[in-house]
Amino acid sequence: MLAYVKGSLEMKFDNYVVIDVGGLGYKVFMSEKAIEEVGSIGDIVKVHTHYHVREDDISIYGFLSNEELKMFELLLGVSGIGAKSAITMLSNITPSSFALAVITNDTSKLVKIPGVGAKSAARIILELKDKIKTIEAKEDKRDTTVEEAIIDDDKAQEAISALQVLGYNKKEIEKVFEEMDTGNLSLEDMIRKGLSILAK
Repeated sequence: MLAYVKGSLEMKFDNYVVIDVGGLGYKVFMSEKAIEEVGSIGDIVKVHTHYHVREDDISIYGFLSNEELKMFELLLGVSGIGAKSAITMLSNITPSSFALAVITNDTSKLVKIPGVGAKSAARIILELKDKIKTIEAKEDKRDTTVEEAIIDDDKAQEAISALQVLGYNKKEIEKVFEEMDTGNLSLEDMIRKGLSILAK
């Protein structure tokens, strides 16, 4: 419903900010990290938003980038992960690190996040990897005439899978990687660079 909120930053609290838009004060829940970085009181700010509706609650969650928003929405789709848990995760791990942890089965990175135990970490990895497989199966069925881009680099293939975790289309990602000079980039740097290009 709300793609973003842009207005004057009026108040900052531990877990939310108030943004004035034409005389209306929007209470926007954000991660601690995002609240620190969003700006100073009186600044005109723009935050990407997720309009969260439940039977007993309607809330707006805000993000400084589309990548954070995508990660939040993906986490909401994992059984047992609610909005508060997802926003806590965003305070403790970047989207690129999160995607890398999922694709490399690195539960040790996820359990460092407050409130995420070994079972939750394993469930996040399993469900998001299954989601990628489902999306790929649907794309293959729908578009059999388009030739798949062939990228031999194993590291690049892992980076492509990691970006799929964040909700990007495989063919779109492959196009970016065909033109990208990966050079001596680490896997996480590849993911980060891919994100910056895809977000344009």
